[in-house]
Amino acid sequence: MADDRLTLSERCVLLVLMAEARELTNAELSVVAGIKLDGRYRRRLNEMDLVTSTMVNRAFVHELTDRGALWCAAELSEERPARSGCAGGALYSVLAGLGRHLDRRGVALADVFQPDAGVPTDVEVAVARAYADLTAGSGKPLRLAVLRERLGDVPRNEVDQALEVMGRRRDVHVRAEADQRALTTADHDAAVVLGGTARHLLTIEVPR
Repeated sequence: MADDRLTLSERCVLLVLMAEARELTNAELSVVAGIKLDGRYRRRLNEMDLVTSTMVNRAFVHELTDRGALWCAAELSEERPARSGCAGGALYSVLAGLGRHLDRRGVALADVFQPDAGVPTDVEVAVARAYADLTAGSGKPLRLAVLRERLGDVPRNEVDQALEVMGRRRDVHVRAEADQRALTTADHDAAVVLGGTARHLLTIEVPR
């Protein structure tokens, strides 16, 4: 099932989509794994029916197909690609170990990688996607005023609730602006109150 035409980056895209078990934009792929899928690489994976890419709000959303899932399952028993370096070697060593474990237990790959049960209300996904898009996957602080403008069709109370839930995660920070004099009227209006404190900035850490 392995295909020598796939680059290591393309293989990594497939494996990330498998592990996340959900559709991802390029901005989200960048936040999660520091990679993206565009141009001829996107077209090739689309043509091979390994990934579907749908344009949503001027950004492609990528999702693993059934054929892509089968490719990932078969990849657990493949040798590491040539010239993949130490990171590729480590990745394929882990995949092989995972494959042996699944074989011993008689467990399917799809039973291991599933959407995070604690995540993804639709609004949380929308907030994370908007953040990743607006920050270009940089992990920099984003003004809630800018975020709310992007999520204009989402009720404010639902965005507030999503920010409160997401703020409990270790990699998500909803903070007050340290320099209060820098706040605009829009910043004050867009603030969410958590723990009795008005918060103006959202940061979602990028994995290193």
